[in-house]
Amino acid sequence: MSASAARADPFKPAKRVAGQRQDVWSIVNEAAAASPVQPIVNMGQGFFGYNPPQFVLDAAKQALDKVDCNQYSPTKGRPRLKKAIADAYSPFFGRTIDPEKEVTITTGANEGMLSAFMGFLEQDDEVIVFEPFFDQYISNIEMPGGKVVYVPMHPPPNGATETSSAAEWKIDMDQLEKAITPKTRMVVLNSPHNPIGKVFSREELQAVGDLCVKHGVIILSDEVYDRLYYVPFTRVATLSPEIAALTLTVGSGGKNFYATGWRVGWLIGPEHLIKYVSAAHTRICYSSVSPLQEATAIGFEEADKHNFWDESKKEMRGKMTKFNAIWDELGLPYSDPEGGYFVLVNMSKVQLPDDYEFPPHVAERPRDFKLAWFLIKEVGVAAIPPTEFFTPENAHIVEDWLRFAVCKNDDVLETAQDRLRGLKKYIKK
Repeated sequence: MSASAARADPFKPAKRVAGQRQDVWSIVNEAAAASPVQPIVNMGQGFFGYNPPQFVLDAAKQALDKVDCNQYSPTKGRPRLKKAIADAYSPFFGRTIDPEKEVTITTGANEGMLSAFMGFLEQDDEVIVFEPFFDQYISNIEMPGGKVVYVPMHPPPNGATETSSAAEWKIDMDQLEKAITPKTRMVVLNSPHNPIGKVFSREELQAVGDLCVKHGVIILSDEVYDRLYYVPFTRVATLSPEIAALTLTVGSGGKNFYATGWRVGWLIGPEHLIKYVSAAHTRICYSSVSPLQEATAIGFEEADKHNFWDESKKEMRGKMTKFNAIWDELGLPYSDPEGGYFVLVNMSKVQLPDDYEFPPHVAERPRDFKLAWFLIKEVGVAAIPPTEFFTPENAHIVEDWLRFAVCKNDDVLETAQDRLRGLKKYIKK
């Protein structure tokens, strides 16, 4: 008998991609397509509702006319972009970053993180991730055979009854240290945090960094929202030479310049770490998109001349304040963000009708999925249920919350506010 005949199921997928339940994005999109309220106001996914600044768009268009920008870039990234990043970030790091040895360009921050995990994880190595987490962390860790160890962040004690700062979501440092084992290889940090909007304090980062130094654990610091902070922002790699030696910092041109579809990311770190990230990246996709690397480089070179960073932060903070006024009006508490463009809103006061029919794949999920479905179908506003970013054991922590993205045009925010007023009749007094 031939090998092909003997194989029971030639189309059987690998375990790493098999058996996954329907993800939150497809559920939200399904509800949006079927909603009687059209068009849906999408406050769920964190893509921008407007274009990059004109000077960055112009740079992208001009790059397409250059022969070298339409060919392969060096696998570690275009020299111009690496230099632009080193020049931009050296003042923040308090030292001169070597663009050739301490910067590598990746196809978006997500592929950069996958490259970091691929570069350092062996089968069954452990990576500590804080809940809630960006969902891509999990598959990126599991792809190379890593095991995720979860440590929950704890919400404000009065989060269901009053608005409070995102700073009040806390890590139990004793719980974190107990999660570290001889198999622990890495810890993933995210500041400003998605979805909470928390900017970790210097003291919190120092505590995490000290534990990593004590146990010899690499820090992967996801700082893709690093230009959108509304309180003092500390980079963990700046806390001490010992912590810096263990830290890989992740950045995103898409988040910085409103161009999430460009997929331009980077990692900054010491040569003894970066070289293995670069090696993995080479094997994953070889190199990243040349003209958009060039445009991102020019974006960094010209941003200060256009006062872009300050204006970007001011504009996003204004959108956050503008949009969150609806929660004050409705009497729904929220976690006031310290950075980024997401806000978590507590919906425990929203009473879903007892006889409301949910499809089975929504009915079996936590309450926030039902809230999200109801909001889309009855109000016409899409939001993301954050239990997707928790393990089932800890999902109860956020089953009354929803995540909204404010990186939209002002008219979209105003339409969302008008529609959300339709919740009044469902809110318990």
